[in-house]
Amino acid sequence: MTDLNAALDAGNPWKAYMGELYFSRKPPQPLETVSYDEIEAQAKEKLKDIPGAFSYAGGSAGTNSTYRANVRAFEKWGIIPRMLRDANNRTLETTIFNKKLSSPLILAPIGVQGIFHLDAETGPARAAHKLNVPYVLSTAATRTIEEIAEANGDGERWFQLYWPRTNEVTLSLLNRAKEAGYSALVVTLDTSTIGWRPHDLERSYLPFAHGIGVQVGISDPVFMARYNKQPITKSEVPFPYEFDKLDKAFEDGDAQARESVFLGIEWMKEANSGIYRTWEDLRFLRDNWEGPLIVKGIQCLEDAEKALQFGVDGIVVSNHGGRQVDGAIPSLYALEQIMKSEKIRTAQRCGVLTVLFDSGIRTGSDIIKAIALGAQAVLRTPLPRLLPYWILLTEYVMHTFLSLTVGRPYVYGNVLGGQAGVEQVIKHTLADLDTNLGLSGYKNLAEIQGRAEEVLMRLDL
Repeated sequence: MTDLNAALDAGNPWKAYMGELYFSRKPPQPLETVSYDEIEAQAKEKLKDIPGAFSYAGGSAGTNSTYRANVRAFEKWGIIPRMLRDANNRTLETTIFNKKLSSPLILAPIGVQGIFHLDAETGPARAAHKLNVPYVLSTAATRTIEEIAEANGDGERWFQLYWPRTNEVTLSLLNRAKEAGYSALVVTLDTSTIGWRPHDLERSYLPFAHGIGVQVGISDPVFMARYNKQPITKSEVPFPYEFDKLDKAFEDGDAQARESVFLGIEWMKEANSGIYRTWEDLRFLRDNWEGPLIVKGIQCLEDAEKALQFGVDGIVVSNHGGRQVDGAIPSLYALEQIMKSEKIRTAQRCGVLTVLFDSGIRTGSDIIKAIALGAQAVLRTPLPRLLPYWILLTEYVMHTFLSLTVGRPYVYGNVLGGQAGVEQVIKHTLADLDTNLGLSGYKNLAEIQGRAEEVLMRLDL
């Protein structure tokens, strides 16, 4: 049965995945479920004895209202299934910045993954390479730029920038990213300061202050030269992260603990300086980055149009998964408004601008809705910063596909199963997309991209 299934689904690995599950006669491995809610609950249970860890990933700003709105916004749209349509020989392939990929999914930049799993960011980077999905490394990672490049091999990878205070350090990070094979730069615009997050404030939970999540910084030769120190190129991050024990070690005068706190705080001053940049500041990044430049955090039509003026190649329509502004509009609403702009649509059609989407993606149907509303790629619930205007899984609009980024879902997969858990999240998300795409009467993403009037109906439930 398995051989027959593989033959029928040759060329479409995501379609084959559902058949493999049925024929295996076992629950999906290693997570044993494909339900986002159940995976999230399991991750919360597994991290219950590590105070603060789950809330750092699962929590949001203020009352969590933006997070809830992101998810609810997808319920306001319904897919209109079409019958007797040729939906055979389906493909989820997309082209992003002139590179063909097997799907429109991107692993979003998630920082401080060393608090979730011993392998930190290396497991997701390997999973992304194995399944031909772009991986975006956060400036707040617990592994270095070079370590993740090695783990990702010849995979497609981008670097997310939390914009440093000084040009010297910024240039050093950009040069390291180029040398390590990162093809695109994603600049997060919505995190000049950390959002108001009660779950972290209640515990004074800030891993960076203990030197965790600053590995990109302390491995940088320009930054470390300020203190007459050599860059730390081999990351050694304790797991689990037990902040109370590290606080005690600091108070007891432990030399290593004090060094980690010193470097952590100094890097925070550099990378989370509280400086609110302007559009004019983008020129420096554009002048010093030759590849695709993407800005993340766009929520306003005017800002999307302004990104065009400053040479941005892509935008990510995102509200940081609800982690920054409490009471903000849902990202899906922002996408709908932005795609009403004739300037944006024309730039997209001409391949001048790639539109990516993030915040609220949980299922294959969510991806269909975002793509129909105009996105070209999708990221699922990101945490760090991005540059140009697109929805994390970019492509030139001439191919009109959508890309989405996955954030929290793959982090929970990593918590529970490491690399294998991340691979399952990617597989079942794309299998869900492929199934619903076919059942709705479509055989590729180009047939739905930007065609909300034909594909969707606004619901009044």
